[in-house]
Amino acid sequence: MNFLRRRLSDSSFVANLPNGYMTDLQRPDSSTSSPASPAMERRHPQPLAASFSSPGSSIFSSLSSAMKQAPQASSGLMEPPGPSTPVVQRPRILLVIDDAHTDWSKYFHGKKVNGEIEIRVEQAEFSELNLAAYVTGGCMVDMQIVRNGTKVVSRSFKPDFILVRQHAYSMALGEDYRSLVIGLQYGGLPAVNSLYSVYNFCSKPWVFSQLIKIFHSLGPEKFPLVEQTFFPNHKPMVTAPHFPVVVKLGHAHAGMGKIKVENQLDFQDITSVVAMAKTYATTEAFIDSKYDIRVQKIGSNYKAYMRTSISGNWKANTGSAMLEQVAMTERYRLWVDSCSEMFGGLDICAVKAVHSKDGRDYIIEVMDSSMPLIGEHVEEDKQLMADLVVSKMSQLLMPGGTAPSPLRPWAPQTKSVKSPGQAQLGPQLGQPQPRPPPQGGPRQAQSPQPQRSGSPSQQRLSPQGQQPLSPQSGSPQQQRSPGSPQLSRASSGSSPNQASKPGATLTSQPRPPVQGRSTSQQGEESKKPAPPHPHLNKSQSLTNSLSTSDTSQRGNPSEDEAKAETIRNLRKSFASLFSD
Repeated sequence: MNFLRRRLSDSSFVANLPNGYMTDLQRPDSSTSSPASPAMERRHPQPLAASFSSPGSSIFSSLSSAMKQAPQASSGLMEPPGPSTPVVQRPRILLVIDDAHTDWSKYFHGKKVNGEIEIRVEQAEFSELNLAAYVTGGCMVDMQIVRNGTKVVSRSFKPDFILVRQHAYSMALGEDYRSLVIGLQYGGLPAVNSLYSVYNFCSKPWVFSQLIKIFHSLGPEKFPLVEQTFFPNHKPMVTAPHFPVVVKLGHAHAGMGKIKVENQLDFQDITSVVAMAKTYATTEAFIDSKYDIRVQKIGSNYKAYMRTSISGNWKANTGSAMLEQVAMTERYRLWVDSCSEMFGGLDICAVKAVHSKDGRDYIIEVMDSSMPLIGEHVEEDKQLMADLVVSKMSQLLMPGGTAPSPLRPWAPQTKSVKSPGQAQLGPQLGQPQPRPPPQGGPRQAQSPQPQRSGSPSQQRLSPQGQQPLSPQSGSPQQQRSPGSPQLSRASSGSSPNQASKPGATLTSQPRPPVQGRSTSQQGEESKKPAPPHPHLNKSQSLTNSLSTSDTSQRGNPSEDEAKAETIRNLRKSFASLFSD
């Protein structure tokens, strides 16, 4: 009796009992009424408890109440809990790396991540930042803003997203911030543009090598790239193929480091300057331009501008120039779309080209998210950038939001007959492998044919040719998929070929099936009623019949198999009690 009490006090043991099991044991033998529904049992629990007059009535009453709550909770009959208080999530911190000329907080005012989470904007330049990045702790940024020699802001925070609007590297003294980009990438922070692309844009010849790949892919007609020569140092700079040429020293921006060389003597002088600078250099043919072309892309927004020098300087971005927005042609769209695919993808980029006086175009450069905004639509462009950042934050920062790595994009998915519940149990996509037979269950014949692709409605017949089955049986979620609720119900009652997870047994048999039997033999055995054991008493026979009928009605392998195993253990516990 003490063993029985310890056994019945186990909460997991009680929760796994089938519906109505103890109620039927408590009912007298002469009772022929059908079991009450769970809802009725919940309304009238007292008469059942009062019908027991044995010393163990309190144990059985508590066991019955616990048994009734388990199926009610699984079928959704329990009353839902009261409304919980809404959880206020912390605001997401956006770090904008830009100079103080633009106040980015006003462009993000009122914007929320997925319309729910506030966005807190922190803005600073690279020179005002410092950080420490950790493997599991993310990235802690220390910001110290100084204005006119006075420290205005000094605080530390953990940013959730980065908007880079400033060059991370320049050959000017003290303007190498690549270590900060490495630290932000080390902390795993998402950014626009990606920190991977920002670091790659710290060398213009490195970016130009990507343009060369596009040039060879599209051809000179679709992607007219300017002819350029790269020198790692001053030693190979002997002469140029023709003059005049434009020499570009190292990595510089906004027209700096660019020199027009008219003849060989001037070229030798520039060579000595390159030797003193201890850097690389590039040379490209000088193009007598009529105007410059700039094609920019911000998200899905495109704009094209034409800039004509008024001061007569050969650099259109130096001195006075006239800027005009022009029509966006398919040729321009192809340029910027092709360049936006480099380094895993550029959300913000611009292509610069030169239109010569002979009517030909030459692409000379591509810029990333640090590009300067020009024209009459600067405010619109800033608002487009803010909307793009909010969209990216909604995709990446919400729970479950993921994005493919720029280096390892998502693999293409192939169509399969599997339902969503089988995606985790079956073999990998693109690798048709035979599924091993379930442990403790019947061995199924392996078909040498590969998996057929098609819609989920295409199913193959079982060996008896009665019920359509999917190529592979997966988890219970698969059998209750929206496309086949009747199929899982019918096959659980009539067909024994419905394999469960490895290590599970069939639900229609009280004993584990023997390996080596064919599916047809097991089907015949499943149709026969299981005879009661000759040594079992009336309560144990009732247990077998209840478990068999209950599992055939529900048709849920994973739950009923666990309950069948529990019932078998219960029979052993109750054998000595009820046989006396």
